[in-house]
Amino acid sequence: MTGERLTMGVEEEFLLADPVSGTTVPAAGKLLARVGEHPHQGGCYHRELLTSQVEAATGVCGSLDELRRHIRDARDALAEAAAGEGLLLLSAGTPVLPGAVPVSDEGPHYRAVSGIYSGMVADYQVCGCHVHVGVDDRETAVAVVNHLRPWLPSLLALSANSPYAQGRDSGYASWRMIEQSRFPGSGVPPALTDAAHHDREVARLVDCGVLADHTQSFWLARPSPRLRTVEVRAADAVLGAEEAVLQAALTRALVRTALSDLDRGREARPVDGALCAAAVWNAARYGLEGPAVDPFEERQVHARRLLDDLMRHVAPALEEAGDLAETSALLAGVARTGSGAARQRREAALGGPPAVIAMLARRTSRNTPAEREKA
Repeated sequence: MTGERLTMGVEEEFLLADPVSGTTVPAAGKLLARVGEHPHQGGCYHRELLTSQVEAATGVCGSLDELRRHIRDARDALAEAAAGEGLLLLSAGTPVLPGAVPVSDEGPHYRAVSGIYSGMVADYQVCGCHVHVGVDDRETAVAVVNHLRPWLPSLLALSANSPYAQGRDSGYASWRMIEQSRFPGSGVPPALTDAAHHDREVARLVDCGVLADHTQSFWLARPSPRLRTVEVRAADAVLGAEEAVLQAALTRALVRTALSDLDRGREARPVDGALCAAAVWNAARYGLEGPAVDPFEERQVHARRLLDDLMRHVAPALEEAGDLAETSALLAGVARTGSGAARQRREAALGGPPAVIAMLARRTSRNTPAEREKA
């Protein structure tokens, strides 16, 4: 924590594509060699599971403005390095046109993952936006995650930005989440009593041979295995930096609200695991543009009503952090333009996959020719 503000950081995963064919290409090693150091202290770049993917992680940030600078500058640096290699940097949950790319052989973890899941990871080119929020200890992190469980599908719906599956419109707003649901232990985590309970559940899956090690799980929120944070992994890779800031603002407010409830002795409201799974599926299917499952009322409502409920739930935390006006404006912007999936489909209707890929490149970074001309 920094004073009254919880610290936060964001990890964003990106795809690398050929500007002519639009297909993804195995160029992560070349890009990372070219880009150099992250522009901000504590930030870094990483390889990902497939060689068409790279990740940018911010440093620890106290304010939305600071976080925005970290996110924008890292995106710009990666896009400039990609251009130097004759490539495009794209922020999308799945590729518009997937190319044949190998799994990374860097390190024992990726080799173990490839060995366990075999063909499931051969074309698993999915990208997410992960938000970390600092907490005091792992016991607190587990308790906070219990409070976050019913809100994770709404964070997914807000971020949905992966309508494409193997080059065709899947009919889903987040095909990334459907891809991820094939793995064991995916989706909303179970309600857990304490850190020991969490560790036993993960260890059980490792012992059963379905997870590579204790650092791996597919839950949409968890205590980070490496940092003193709550890590929320519900969101698709979002189009622009502002959407990533919005995910961070809402996630931090959810964590702050949970901490406030815990201080008052309020336990998490119980929600049924099957209803949470249904809510995740609906968020993946429709994004912001259709029905959703309210896990509290156990009935179908519109996704945007659940976003209204989310904002009411976290408004006091946002106001306390000084983030209410900015977060409301960011949310209104996404509500006005639609989800990333909806925007991809609008572009596809105008110009097919090339138009979608060009839009993704423009929205990912200011370091594209079109954006530089505007500047």
